[in-house]
Amino acid sequence: MQYRCHKKHYLDQEKLRQINSRLSGATIKHYSTTFLLVGSMASSAQVRAFGEVYHANSSYDAIKQSMIAEFALAYQDIPTALHNYTVLAIKSNSTAVKQRALNIALDHNDLQAALDIATHWVVQEPEDVPALFYLSHIALKAHEYELAAETLDKILNIDPNADLEQILAGISPESTEDRDFLIRALRTSKENHNPSILVLIAGLEAQNGQLNEALTTINHALKKRPKATGYILMKANLLTAIGNEVETLKWYEKSSQKHRSNMEVRLAEAKYLIKINQSELALTKLEDILKKWPKAEEPLFIAGLTSIDLEQYEKAEKYLVELRYSAQYQNEAYYYLAVNAERKEHFETAKAYYRLVDGSLYTVSRRNMVNIFAQQEKLNDALRFLTQERVNYPQHASFLYLAQADILKRMNNKKAAIRLLDEAVKNLPDDPELIYAEVLLLDPFQERDKLDKLLKNLLIIEPNSPTYLNAYAYTLALQNHRLDEARTYVEHALEFAPEQASILDTLGYICFLQNDFVTATAVLKQAYELSGSSKIGVRYARSIYMQGDLPEFSRVLQQLKQKHPNDPQLDQLSTLLLPQQIKKS
Repeated sequence: MQYRCHKKHYLDQEKLRQINSRLSGATIKHYSTTFLLVGSMASSAQVRAFGEVYHANSSYDAIKQSMIAEFALAYQDIPTALHNYTVLAIKSNSTAVKQRALNIALDHNDLQAALDIATHWVVQEPEDVPALFYLSHIALKAHEYELAAETLDKILNIDPNADLEQILAGISPESTEDRDFLIRALRTSKENHNPSILVLIAGLEAQNGQLNEALTTINHALKKRPKATGYILMKANLLTAIGNEVETLKWYEKSSQKHRSNMEVRLAEAKYLIKINQSELALTKLEDILKKWPKAEEPLFIAGLTSIDLEQYEKAEKYLVELRYSAQYQNEAYYYLAVNAERKEHFETAKAYYRLVDGSLYTVSRRNMVNIFAQQEKLNDALRFLTQERVNYPQHASFLYLAQADILKRMNNKKAAIRLLDEAVKNLPDDPELIYAEVLLLDPFQERDKLDKLLKNLLIIEPNSPTYLNAYAYTLALQNHRLDEARTYVEHALEFAPEQASILDTLGYICFLQNDFVTATAVLKQAYELSGSSKIGVRYARSIYMQGDLPEFSRVLQQLKQKHPNDPQLDQLSTLLLPQQIKKS
């Protein structure tokens, strides 16, 4: 029995090695840098690494070393973990061990260790393409551009058709100088005429703003690989970036005609036509695509949306209905079917479709439903609907409470809104949006204690929120109460939002109440220049008046009257000038 268990485990390991072997062979051209290096294999690599150390390198020292490394990693002792796994990777022939060591090095941004591991891996297995991919990628990250170019040469020497399009994804050199250096390294490499190298160069040139040079380079690549979708689309994107709409259209037309069986190219053409406001032609192209691929989901979706924009509502419904059972587009299909019905003023149909929407479009769909109820003057029905939604979708309870409170405010039932939010805060005590919604409803004088409690709770939940700090400060200012504390709150808020007019206004108001008119004037001037608000402008003028600068007060008042001629507060301010005017006369 024991022997059979051991044998089964051995076979599992053998299967694993066979799978790894197959992956590193013929299918390597499909590897992307992202797949190889992002760390997506980290957890499985950990298990495989320990297993392969045990089975393939079963010395006591190796097992001990791997255990030390994993324990160190668990306790965040990264140097120890990395040292032990690096030694293991260099000594071991296990791919899993090397991957585990590389994952740790890359996760903790130790590029030198990663470079050492990858270099030794390639020395041990000079024709292992995954190892070469690792090395080229890490060399690029470490700005070792000549090494990267040499390694890419080796990959292409083994597999001339290897796909390197994504090799720079996320790690393209940041500076123009570095990109130029890499371009030179690639242009002087042995495989510099390989289309995979050419497309890398074109991408770097484009990033440097050398769009015409990039266009020339991608044209060279296209001569060698004219059917490559990525190359076709790169040329289109370059022509778009140059701003040559005529040539872009010609290229898309030519490519779509030449590659009738390439849906991606034909779809890209339709998208471009939509982008340049040729939606009718785009829809014709989309309809042609759907004749060949009637069940293709992306063309169906885009055709549906384009039809809505063109007010071809029956056609839109025809396309979107096809996506009702789509794993990718189902929610979007229901949402736009609702929008489509709403455009036709089929409001009950629209509501029925909105009810089916979930996911990221849930909140906007329910807001749209509420708006329909409002148009129909059925706000009580909206309230009942949202109550039921809280039962059906408890994960959206916060949003649904807020929506109901908003409806009650529309109905001028402030007390009911407050009661509802009391219930909401009781059920969801750590939700700052619910607390803040109630704060905005409470009277700062009649409900001072409750308001103070809620504001304190807000700052416990989010102590650095400029919105909540400002709300507390402004409430205290309105009450002309604890002004020093209020000033501390608003100054803290300004650390996070230094150019927010409402927060500057609060500070100016507090300074005014503290008789610090110099600071009040400076701050309110800044707030008024940012917002242009009449209310802030009045406070700004009052602070100037309190400093005794009547000529400046008169000038600012005249500006305010020009910008806000119907504001009654300005008439009140004008009375402050009368004694002075009488005296002068």
